[in-house]
Amino acid sequence: MTPAMSHNREEMRVPFLDIRAQHAEVAAELEPVVLDILRTGAYVVGQHNKGLEAEIAALHGMKHGIAVNSGTDALRIMMQAAGIGPGDEVITSAFTFVATIEAMIQIGARPVFVDIDPVSFCIDPNLIEAAITERTKAIMPVHLFGQLCAIREIKAIADRHGLLVFEDSAQALENHNNGDFAGKFGVATGLSFYVTKNLGAAGDGGMILTDSDEVDFACRSLRIHGMGKERYYYDSIGYTSRMAELQAAVLRFKLKKLPHWTARRQELAAIYNSGLAGSSVITPETLEGNNHCYHQYTIRTEGRDELQAFLKEREVDSMIYYPVPLHFHEPYKYLGFTEGDLPQTEEVSRQCLSLPIHQHLGDEHVQFVTDSILEFSKVGSR
Repeated sequence: MTPAMSHNREEMRVPFLDIRAQHAEVAAELEPVVLDILRTGAYVVGQHNKGLEAEIAALHGMKHGIAVNSGTDALRIMMQAAGIGPGDEVITSAFTFVATIEAMIQIGARPVFVDIDPVSFCIDPNLIEAAITERTKAIMPVHLFGQLCAIREIKAIADRHGLLVFEDSAQALENHNNGDFAGKFGVATGLSFYVTKNLGAAGDGGMILTDSDEVDFACRSLRIHGMGKERYYYDSIGYTSRMAELQAAVLRFKLKKLPHWTARRQELAAIYNSGLAGSSVITPETLEGNNHCYHQYTIRTEGRDELQAFLKEREVDSMIYYPVPLHFHEPYKYLGFTEGDLPQTEEVSRQCLSLPIHQHLGDEHVQFVTDSILEFSKVGSR
């Protein structure tokens, strides 16, 4: 059902996200449970952690779920658990949130960037083999904006060259290709439950999914200081990366709402697609065999900054993911990539704009955004 509108069209405010409305949907059930956790003192790795691990693993058809403190920790720990370390090269994309490569560098590995496919915004599998060297150990594709990348092609390349695949699924919870969910194509995948995600905690949170018993054991050890089977006996140098029990409880109650929330995002995306068809902006496409959960609804357009300013005047929020490719940032220039090396990445960074899409928008909100974009196009064409 379309949420009721409370403003006239001229006064419409279109927020990019509404976290308070999210909480309101689960507050009646969740808040007594949070209070119970506070009273009992079971704050770390309790029943809600274990329940969330089992529920998310089952959702993706995976054997193991390991709850951790953040999506960044999920990426770092899963790679380290599978043997990635100093001197290893990991092929990935520069059109992603910095955590993708941060996690590699922090364990001594070296990111190697490959350009993206401008349709999916994900790493272009046709360019991967040219980037493989004798030091290449793995490929980490990023499933961006709410759908899987061309993961079957990437897995085939990895298999031919004896490489590991790690999936960055921070934006790809419940995403699949022909029924195989994120995580099934590699040794492990990392999820993020940061507050802005489709399934967001009341702060930070993440999870590793794997079918490997060995990787599961190593991840569980690394998230608690490298502790092994016996308390205060250490197998490796690890981290403090437990998920707070409060966060796990929040996520479990929101998880019940997720199918409805995703369906609503898909309905709103259909309104955008219809309203912007034939316009000057390029709308997102869903790759064959994929579902799309629309973590972001990202368009491409010339005059992106001017359009964003135009929308802001009309109280329509928007965001740019990502305004500057990672190889342009000062801390990562040492990787040796310069302007022109990743032309599609660089062009998309100048053109992309993410529009509001979340379950608490009304049809009228999205129609207003669409009409505003069409109006901007007409003004710009004069």
